[in-house]
Amino acid sequence: MTEIHCLSAVRLRDALRSGEISAREAAAHFLQRIEAANPGLGAFITVTADMAMDEAAAADQRHARLRPEELPALHGMPVAYKDLTDVAGVVTTHGSAALDRRPAPVDGALAAALRASGTVSLGKTQVPEFGLTAYSENRIAPPSRNPHALSRSSGGSSGGSAAAVAAKLLPFAPGSDGGGSVRIPAAACGLLGLKPGRGLVPAGESNGDPAGLVVAGPLAHSAADAALLLDALTAAEPPGTSTASAGPAGTGYLETVADAPPRLRIGMSLDSPWAGIFPFAPDPEALDALATGARMLTAAGHDVVETTIRYDNRYPDAFTTAWTAGVGAARIPPQREALLAPLTRTFRRRAQQRSASKLNESLAFLRQFQRDTVAQYAAWDLILTPSLAQTPRPVGWFTGSAHGDGHWPVSEWAGDADGDYRKQCEFAPWSSMVNVCGLPAVSIPVHWTEGTPATGGTTAPAGEGPSLRGPGNGLPMGIQLIGPMGSEALLLQVAAQLGF
Repeated sequence: MTEIHCLSAVRLRDALRSGEISAREAAAHFLQRIEAANPGLGAFITVTADMAMDEAAAADQRHARLRPEELPALHGMPVAYKDLTDVAGVVTTHGSAALDRRPAPVDGALAAALRASGTVSLGKTQVPEFGLTAYSENRIAPPSRNPHALSRSSGGSSGGSAAAVAAKLLPFAPGSDGGGSVRIPAAACGLLGLKPGRGLVPAGESNGDPAGLVVAGPLAHSAADAALLLDALTAAEPPGTSTASAGPAGTGYLETVADAPPRLRIGMSLDSPWAGIFPFAPDPEALDALATGARMLTAAGHDVVETTIRYDNRYPDAFTTAWTAGVGAARIPPQREALLAPLTRTFRRRAQQRSASKLNESLAFLRQFQRDTVAQYAAWDLILTPSLAQTPRPVGWFTGSAHGDGHWPVSEWAGDADGDYRKQCEFAPWSSMVNVCGLPAVSIPVHWTEGTPATGGTTAPAGEGPSLRGPGNGLPMGIQLIGPMGSEALLLQVAAQLGF
C-alpha cells in the first residue's frame, strides 16, 4: 500500500472511513514524521502526541460501533492549528514571549467545528507574533522554514501550517487569513490556499478585528482536498449563491469541484493599493507565474484580458490602522512589553496613541473602499494577479536579523518596524485588499522558478498527493484568482480545471 503521507486527503478520508487505515495508525504515522522533520523545519511550536493518540483511540472506538454513513465527515483525519487558535487543554502562545502560558479552557470556533467533524489534532503550528506578519518567525521557537528550500521562509501568518502540509506532516490544514495569511504561505510553499468570503466559515482567531478582515480557510495540495476541508469548515452549508457557482443548493464543495466551470472573463491586473506609498516592481519570477497562469486559463477556454484597477491612495493608512488595532488592545502586562518583537511593540504603541475617532474614520473609509473596488471587479467574472511579487524570502530577511542566514536562535532583531512592514507590503501587495472587500480568493501554484509550469496532482498516481518537490526542484510561485461573493465553488473548479 502507498505510504499514508503520500495519500491525498480525500483518499485518506476514504481509507479511514472504510477501516483500511485506523485513526491510531494515521496519527502515529504523521507524529513520527513530525518528530523526524520538525527540528529542521520549525513547522510546529507544540506537538500534542499523547492527546492525539487518545483522540485517535476514541475515533477508532467510534468506528467500531457506528456504520460508515454515521461517522463524522472527517473521521480520524489528522490536523493541526496555527498557534493563534484555542484548542482545549493546550497553550495558545500567539507566537509571543510576552504572554502567560496557560492552557485554553475550551476550543475556539475553528477547533470546535473541526473537532465536531471528527478530526484528530496533532498540535499547534508556528506563527508570527499575534499573526501580524507575512513571515512566521518569533522569539519563542525556531522559525518556520520552506520545505522546498530550508533557508527560505514559509510565509505567514499560517506559515507553520503551510510548511507542515507541504512537507507532508499533515494531509491538509486550516489557516486563517486577515491580510493574505492563507494565500501568502500557500504561494511560498507550493500549495493551494483558499480564502473564503467573509462570514462563510467560523471566524479565524485574532486579537480584535474591527474591520472583519479575518476568515479561516484551507491549505491543501489540491482543489479536491481543499474542498473536503471547506465542507467541514462550513458545517455542510451549501456553496455560495453566486450564479457562477456550480451545483444545486445543498451540494457540497467536494461534490462539485470536478464540474467544469463556465467560460469566464478574467481581468488580469498588476495594480495594487500599496503602489502609491510603496512603489514596487514585481520580480521576473512573479511575472513568469502570471504569464503561465494566463496561458493555462486561456488554454482552458477562458478569456484573459489585461485591465486597470484604480485604488484610492488613502488605503495604506486606513488598512494599517484597522490591522493593528487589535494588538493595541491586547492584554500585556507593562513589565513584559519589552519581550515583544520590535514590529509588534511599535504598532502596539501607535495603536494605543490613536483616538477612537481615527479608527472609526479608517473603518468608514475601508467600507467605501470595499464598495468602490467591488464595483470595479464586477466588470469581470474573476480578477487575476500574481500571488506574490517576489520569490519566497530568506529567513530573517524581513527583520534585518543579524542571523539572516536563517540560523536559530535569533539573538538580535534590527528593530526597523517600518522597514519590515514596507518589505511585507512589497512582498505581498495584492492580498490585503481582498480581505477588506470580504471576497473569496485562491492562490494556485502554477509555476516554479526554474521555468517549468507546475502540474498540480496530475503527475501523482491515482489517490496520491503530488510530490513534495516541484519540477526541477525550484521555488514555487503562484497566481491569485479573486471572485465575487459566493464564488468559492467556482474558484475551486477553476483550480481543478488547471490540474490542481
